[in-house]
Amino acid sequence: MQNSGGKRILVVDDEPDVTELVSYRLRREGYEVEVINDPLQIMGKAREFNPDLFVLDIMMPELDGLKICRMIRADNKLRTVPIIFLTARGEVEDRIKGLESGADDYIAKPFDAKELVLRIGLIFRRMTNDSREPTRRLQVADVLLDEEMHTVTLGEQPVELTATEFKLLKLLMERKGRVQSRENLLVNVWNYDTDTETRTIDTHIRRLREKLAHRASLIETVRGVGYRINEA
Repeated sequence: MQNSGGKRILVVDDEPDVTELVSYRLRREGYEVEVINDPLQIMGKAREFNPDLFVLDIMMPELDGLKICRMIRADNKLRTVPIIFLTARGEVEDRIKGLESGADDYIAKPFDAKELVLRIGLIFRRMTNDSREPTRRLQVADVLLDEEMHTVTLGEQPVELTATEFKLLKLLMERKGRVQSRENLLVNVWNYDTDTETRTIDTHIRRLREKLAHRASLIETVRGVGYRINEA
């Protein structure tokens, strides 16, 4: 059993067999788990349970996972909570849509429960490591990142980022002017050392640029290599 630290996970899937399997494996790891089979109950339950992570199916009746993900990202209380999609839709374009809607990770069915547990553990470890790092304020042009407050501002305007987007921007700002390959970003932001789809990086970069608005050009694409952030 890994050290779960009492983390709470909300599993949302309309298939009881799936939620039963996932919840069983996660409880064995020491997590506190709640399940929902009716997606229409998600927001009320989420605000009540206050999860540290969502495991969310995409293909559900009445309210699909992509819409739920966007609802979570628009909620002031839940917007920074990591989301892992667990779904039968494993095509690359479906994966990209999931990441674009605000998810942090994506696992296709049929899935290996051990991999799911590993991915969840990596997300929590990444968040814990971030919180243990010395407090710093990083700035490029008028983009200011405050690690202690876990905030990003553009001028005087707050920029709402997911946990993964924050980690990605922080790494680029820490290594300002130095090119970061997609593979390097996968290892340092997602903690992956496998052949994970590198378009995951491109999707998050695109979302990050959109949120940086008129400062989107700070993040430069180095064709065939990766990305770097430079002063304006």
